[in-house]
Amino acid sequence: MDMRELAKQRATTSMEMFLRNFSHVPDDKLNWTASPTSKSALRIAAHTALYSARFAAMIRHRSLPVYDSLEEWLNQRDQEELAITQREDIDRIFREGTAEVLAAIDTLTEADLEGSLDSGQGWSMSMKDVINLPGFHAVLHTGQIDFLQTCWDDQQVYVG
Repeated sequence: MDMRELAKQRATTSMEMFLRNFSHVPDDKLNWTASPTSKSALRIAAHTALYSARFAAMIRHRSLPVYDSLEEWLNQRDQEELAITQREDIDRIFREGTAEVLAAIDTLTEADLEGSLDSGQGWSMSMKDVINLPGFHAVLHTGQIDFLQTCWDDQQVYVG
């Protein structure tokens, strides 16, 4: 299978797995945190969903977004995540962002895949690795949702 098609498949199946697991978070646990400084399931889901569109932009532009400072970027990211307060928004944002990822990957040529994403900070990442970030990112955060579920003693294994 072509590496672009495989990356698109991974992005889609990882999104579906994340959304399936997130759908099992009870409403009364959406904002529950393991400690005062920990992230809730809703905040983790907002982060994960929002990053799909961010990854799409990175793929399209072959670069990271430019900010005046790390602090500025983190503040903007945090505000965007905190603005999402409804479970239903997660599904919509994640699906729209994943559709953007798939479209961005479709624009890449073989020559593009041999190139790299420029961080603008003295390091780069191969585009072959970049196109796999959306799926990898979703899988990582699915594990966080799974962990939170064990914290409130939900030991169920969700397969569908």
